[in-house]
Amino acid sequence: MKYIDEFRDGAVARQIAGAIGTEARRDRGYALMEFCGGHTHAISRYGIEDLLPEQVRMIHGPGCPVCVLPIGRVDNAIEIAKRPGVILCTYGDLLRVPGSGRNSLMKVKAQGADVRMVYSAADSLVVARENPDRQVVFFAIGFETTTPPTALVLRQARAMGLSNFSVFCNHVLTPAAIGAILDSPDVREAGTVALDGFIGPAHVSTVIGSRPYEHFAETYRKPVVIAGFEPLDVLQAILMLVRQLNDGRAEVENEFSRAVTRDGNRKAQEVMAEVFERRPSFEWRGLGALPDSALAIRPEFADWDAERLFEIETRSVPDVRACECGDILRGVKRPADCRLFGSVCTPENPMGSCMVSSEGACAAHWTYGRFRDAGPLT
Repeated sequence: MKYIDEFRDGAVARQIAGAIGTEARRDRGYALMEFCGGHTHAISRYGIEDLLPEQVRMIHGPGCPVCVLPIGRVDNAIEIAKRPGVILCTYGDLLRVPGSGRNSLMKVKAQGADVRMVYSAADSLVVARENPDRQVVFFAIGFETTTPPTALVLRQARAMGLSNFSVFCNHVLTPAAIGAILDSPDVREAGTVALDGFIGPAHVSTVIGSRPYEHFAETYRKPVVIAGFEPLDVLQAILMLVRQLNDGRAEVENEFSRAVTRDGNRKAQEVMAEVFERRPSFEWRGLGALPDSALAIRPEFADWDAERLFEIETRSVPDVRACECGDILRGVKRPADCRLFGSVCTPENPMGSCMVSSEGACAAHWTYGRFRDAGPLT
């Protein structure tokens, strides 16, 4: 297939769904986690769950970088934005994520702070060059997909001697999250679900390749199929997982071979290694503090590290008590299980990050799936 509409062909989708229905055994269940929020939205948008037999269950994972950012780090960004002479730049989703006391970057912007939405890390560098008398801070988040662009702007800022630019780094690592779901005692104590296999992320895997997932297949006997974001990609990945589980296999397979290789993007990996190092520990919403799960800026780039320049100290802040975002990120609950969903918590009035992000499970269910819960019209 060469064109996008071919990956959305309804007739082919029904054929693959038919194969899943035929091959999925009736005497067992298939609990499959789609790690990435992009897959969650594709599943909701195209009604993929409606095509699956009841023994195949899709479980939403923590692969939404906005969703897993803890409240304490949001509070840090708000504190930076409120400082005199600072321009804080970040992606649009982060503007509405609630911090402590339901505060947000959008609200402090309305109160006079200079908070600007950018489409890329490079945009924030332009802002710094255009405002030499102001301190410009880029609030960086994301998995391995958005990490190389942040590394490049840090390298460029150093080469330019741009002293009024810095990065507040919140980049996190995909394999660490998968490992925590499978192995972390703290995560198990908080509550997890039994998983049979994973749909591996697409964009992340273009950077890190398929090799990092081999550990989960070999050590935990959990098959992983890396898939693209189109509906036929997802359905094919589900079929491949069903076949592996039926055969008793646990392998890493690459459905998204048109973009992903085993070794990934070596140049992107090299620039990440040059600029970043692993943090000993980092807090994830829903998963708690995980070792070696996030990146910090190396000392060689300390002059452009906002965490050092502004002496930022992050404190752990609990979520809103009734918000089920943490359980949803671990796959323990679905969006409709939260009593705030669709009543107190909506995209216009989000109580938790899962309702804010374009990759959040609650946002996906609000946009595409909430009417299915109501049952047939009478």
